Amino acid sequence: MIINYLLDIHTHTIASGHAYSTLQEMVRAAADKHIRLLGITEHGPGIPGTCDPIYFRNMHCVPRMMYGVELLMGAELNIIDYDGSIQLEEVYYPMMDVKIAGLHNVCFRPGTVDQNTSAVLGAIKNPEINIISHPGDGTAELNFEPLVFASKEYQTLLEINNSSLNPVRHRTEAKANNLEILRLCKKYEVHVIVGSDAHISFDIGTHQLVDELLQESEFPDELIVNDKIELFKQILRKGK
Repeated sequence: MIINYLLDIHTHTIASGHAYSTLQEMVRAAADKHIRLLGITEHGPGIPGTCDPIYFRNMHCVPRMMYGVELLMGAELNIIDYDGSIQLEEVYYPMMDVKIAGLHNVCFRPGTVDQNTSAVLGAIKNPEINIISHPGDGTAELNFEPLVFASKEYQTLLEINNSSLNPVRHRTEAKANNLEILRLCKKYEVHVIVGSDAHISFDIGTHQLVDELLQESEFPDELIVNDKIELFKQILRKGK
């Protein structure tokens, strides 16, 4: 399977506190790799060292086209309870082009599989959330089938996260979990998005580990949005 990756939406700059490249370095790297649409999605409150919420108020000053790359400025926000509550006040949402939500072990205490699944379902159903980051990384045990159903109904994309599959991360359940997500999305014809989760410019557009799973699962190209910019933007609008 050869995907012409045109978009990479889940990336972090030094503003997130534990990443290593500036915004302009990230965009230049995207241009060099022929990425046409790049998301800069800094970690929201709750992650040690991340930017102050005022960062999200000031994103209007960032050009949305740099070096021939279209930019989406947003955030990766934390799901913090079993209802799917998000750890950032909604007053900041209108300032963002894209909003990702995910489970992070410094902000979420895993419960039962039903409680954990309820947490992610709450975020999927939130009309402000566009993507669920790394649902298969093993941070919490999840029941994936209802998440796939909800993803299709609410047009909130499930991410297949390349970084989570890196052996150095020691996420031993990530491969099996992501294969299960791909199996279910293939069965029920649900779109997915591949994310690099780049924390340094060199990792922009990096997806080799995901490509192996796409090939292993014989996942259909038509359900991958990374080479379909207009489809992604349509999903982003959620019918608005």
